[in-house]
Amino acid sequence: MQNGKVKVKVPASTANLGPGFDTIGMAFQLYTTITLEVADTTVVRLHGPNLSGLPTDKSNLIYQIAARVFEKAGLAVPEIIIDVTSDIPLTRGLGSSASAIVGALVAANELAGKPFTTDELYYMATEEEGHPDNVGASFFGGVIVALMEKDHVPYVRFPVPEHLEAIAVIPEFMLSTEKARDVLPSMYSRQDVVYTASHTGVLVGALATGNLSLLRTAMKDVFHQPYRVPLVPGLDTILAEAHGYGAVGAALSGAGPTIIALVDKRKPTDALQAFMVGTLAEYGIGCTIMRLVPDETGVQVEHFFSGVTEQRS
Repeated sequence: MQNGKVKVKVPASTANLGPGFDTIGMAFQLYTTITLEVADTTVVRLHGPNLSGLPTDKSNLIYQIAARVFEKAGLAVPEIIIDVTSDIPLTRGLGSSASAIVGALVAANELAGKPFTTDELYYMATEEEGHPDNVGASFFGGVIVALMEKDHVPYVRFPVPEHLEAIAVIPEFMLSTEKARDVLPSMYSRQDVVYTASHTGVLVGALATGNLSLLRTAMKDVFHQPYRVPLVPGLDTILAEAHGYGAVGAALSGAGPTIIALVDKRKPTDALQAFMVGTLAEYGIGCTIMRLVPDETGVQVEHFFSGVTEQRS
């Protein structure tokens, strides 16, 4: 086990992008930063309003995951000082839990002397999160397309198309992933399965080749978004009409309630932003709107040993 401390910076993410349920993730330049330092007593310090209400003892998710890394490596679990800051809104569909899981795994692995490979950590993160899309984007940046196998997570990573950015409208209410999954049916028709498979295939191809003109159609979904409309008032209107205000595609971000519109950054977005905010306002819902720039780096690691700082991605 190494002494000193380690800091990791982990990007936010969106998942699904419409039909790519539990398989497609994209990273953005909005970050959770976690510092772990071996100490005599465990202390958990959470900084900023986005972390308000989370545990500050050993029940904290970051401590729990870090402890499991040491145990899995056959090492004694040390006392740790944990400092966390986050720009990512909690339980809003922008990968806040995924960034915490990835950050805890990577930081603890570094302190433990790197007993696990990145692919092993990715598998551990996927087990923890339950799906590979958000955690994959947080690990590797860019666009991740992945699937879960019994003992590993096959994935493909490619860069976000050059001119693609996103507008996110973040409603002022939380929506748990569990609640958003509970409304989904247990069975689907063959028609819906074929629709989802074909649209997901075109979506991946459009993102991989930078064909933004295909995104409007490729991001249409029958698998989860129609069932979540009652949980996110205004979602159906935004999905149906966002392209008329300049979006190249629109989707519920992960399980929601954030709604994300992909845009060509070379074109104006004022009308689109006003439309999205105005649509939610019609339902009496306040929101925050954010311009999201893709992250191509993924998790970044910074070491501090005897006054010497070492950085790497």
